[in-house]
Amino acid sequence: MGNRQDGLVEALDVEQRTVSWLYGRLDVARGRAQAALRQVYARGGGTRQAMVEREALAGEQARRLAQLNAVERGLCFGRIDDGAGRSTYIGRIGLRDEGHESVLIDWRAPAARPFYVATATDPGGLVRRRHLHLKDRLVVGIDDEVFDLEGMSEGDRRTLVGEAALLAALRRGRTGRMGDVVATIQTEQDRVIRASLQGALVVQGGPGTGKTVAALHRAAYLLYTHRDTLERRGVLVVGPNPMFLRYISQVLPALGETQVVMTTVGEMFPGVRASAADTPAVAVVKGDVRMAEVVARALELRQRVPEGDLVVELDGLRLRVPHAVCERLRERARAVRLPHNMARKLYVTEMLKELAKAEARALEESLHLEELANGDPELAELAEPMNLEGDLDELDLELASSRLWGEPEVRRAVDDLWPELTPRRLVSELLASPETLWSVAPPGLDWRELVRPAEAEWTAGDVPLLDEAAELLGEDDSARRAAAREAESEQAGDVLYASEVLESTGVLEEGVFARADVLAGRHADDGAELTTADRAAADRTWAYGHVIVDEAQELSPMAWRMIMRRVPARSLTAVGDLAQTGSAAGARSWGEVLDPYLEGRWRVERLLVNYRTPVEIMRVAADVLRAFAPEQEPPESVRSGESEPRAVRVPVAGLPALVREELAEIGSEVGPEVGPEVGPEIGPEIGSEAGAGRVGVVTPDARHAEVARLFHPEGDLDAPVVVLTVGQVKGLEFDAVVVVDPAGILAQSPMGGQDLYVAVTRATRRLTVAYEGELPEVLSRLPQKSTM
Repeated sequence: MGNRQDGLVEALDVEQRTVSWLYGRLDVARGRAQAALRQVYARGGGTRQAMVEREALAGEQARRLAQLNAVERGLCFGRIDDGAGRSTYIGRIGLRDEGHESVLIDWRAPAARPFYVATATDPGGLVRRRHLHLKDRLVVGIDDEVFDLEGMSEGDRRTLVGEAALLAALRRGRTGRMGDVVATIQTEQDRVIRASLQGALVVQGGPGTGKTVAALHRAAYLLYTHRDTLERRGVLVVGPNPMFLRYISQVLPALGETQVVMTTVGEMFPGVRASAADTPAVAVVKGDVRMAEVVARALELRQRVPEGDLVVELDGLRLRVPHAVCERLRERARAVRLPHNMARKLYVTEMLKELAKAEARALEESLHLEELANGDPELAELAEPMNLEGDLDELDLELASSRLWGEPEVRRAVDDLWPELTPRRLVSELLASPETLWSVAPPGLDWRELVRPAEAEWTAGDVPLLDEAAELLGEDDSARRAAAREAESEQAGDVLYASEVLESTGVLEEGVFARADVLAGRHADDGAELTTADRAAADRTWAYGHVIVDEAQELSPMAWRMIMRRVPARSLTAVGDLAQTGSAAGARSWGEVLDPYLEGRWRVERLLVNYRTPVEIMRVAADVLRAFAPEQEPPESVRSGESEPRAVRVPVAGLPALVREELAEIGSEVGPEVGPEVGPEIGPEIGSEAGAGRVGVVTPDARHAEVARLFHPEGDLDAPVVVLTVGQVKGLEFDAVVVVDPAGILAQSPMGGQDLYVAVTRATRRLTVAYEGELPEVLSRLPQKSTM
């Protein structure tokens, strides 16, 4: 025992010296970036070119500094030793020594891949893989995995310590944030992370298989590997709900990446944060891809032709445009195949010309010249038609049109026939009009489910409809485009100069990724500096370089239609589990949602190993899955738990006592061997200090408010107890989970069985099912007790 302890002390001392030196290199790099930033700003203004140069350098040094600050926690987490006696350290970022030799390898670099893919059967030339666990800048734990004991020196054998990092991490408590788990990525996840940028990749994996881990690290890896492409276009990550995004929000910054837009389907339309929920029946109808046809037909109805002639009363004159002319103008505007609001400009221009001609005709008729002649032969010549309409040339028509457009009566008449519409107005008025829905819905689409008041709150199911409307409506952006052309011409010189600045100053040689057009653009705007992510998040029409969709099985066909607009190159990663589809509008198969856009040009990677959920809990989950989705296979769990799951008959009022019991259990059962002194600061999903575990209380939608009042109503993920619905708990995990009213979860939607499967697979250590009436048959395996 003494020799083993001596070996641990010696190993910790060796690694501490190395890690301290690496942090010293980080401090040097940080100091250089700070000094360079101060020096740049000290230059002041001057000529335009001098300002471009200053902004180019300042922007990149600020970005570099932010990257260096972001990797402070857990800078170095691994070491690999090969058969030649060489050791390589792996970390969140690459660092070099004074001689420009690599001393820390970025985890995304090809040289770091053996750290993730080496196995006992295929070590890839490694003799050892070592995981380093840091608390601040202190090495507090080491785990060794040995592939070739004979290939190690006697000294290295003496310092072998610990267990594999993954299983150690699994015993850690949960927090309200997903920890950076870059050090525990396993081989199958690494295969997903480093897959090609081109094409569509589906990552199918059950609970606890690390789907989200793989997806987020894939985003970081792609940004590192394809910097030139993705820095310009950005990466979009779509999550199932805002709580999930908050949960994962620190992962990518900790990996040194801040150029990613994170959103939910309900937030993908600028200015709308959809929080209300549709009933399952409504969600199915809104998610049907035929709703695109409904919106298009509703828009066509707004492009009207009057029943008879168009008549406008103006200053005592009756301006009349024949019905046939009105019909011809509408068809001409439709024929240009521009979005509605852009085609409106042509329609208004042509209609105003027709009204100007009608005004000339009406004015001529109003003179009553034949009456003035009164049969007098000498005045007969004056009574001849004046042909005012025929005398109008193009300039006259333009002037008359401009004058007429200023008349409220004319504007109202034209707007009634071809109105300028917003997506919100079009969709809200459509859903509030049973008559319109009846007239535009295709056969078989239950439009009655859609009817609601015009002032109703927006739901996530409305957002794809708003996006569809925005595509059809467009906007008259001629003035903006003219301004953009002028700005582009002015900026061309700045781009050339910025590229020269980057090259001449050696910024690129320091490992700072930069684009001259981005840098020049920073100077062109006098406002706050905008990153690619900032600009992309504010622009509905932005085309991303890559899109990652987590819990992708929840998206409806209409939501997929919206997603695909964001990625015209069809470079995307869909991460999900068909067995966990909870939305009634969600996917039944990947081909069903992807083939309309990719025609079979997508591939599947399957994650089959459950690192999170104990075997005992997965047995219960497997019963649920067999009952409600027998065609799906649960993943194989690789570890046993510390306790058997149970069912407790308890009234709602007794839940606080039950939860206190769970908190005590997860607090008291964390052993000293995984305490903060030696435990890892990572986990397959989340990391935290020992004893800081969390209890998740999962309820049916209808009982959430009732249960939440017993604890805290805000759903704070940092609280010891969090009360969530099944929809909110997707993608999250807790040390202990209490599933409330399983019968209510089963009954709340057509996908209630899948909802229950999700609920019982959120626990990493303990599962308790709380019920009042009868326990559903599918949970009969659970030992039962009663507190009633």
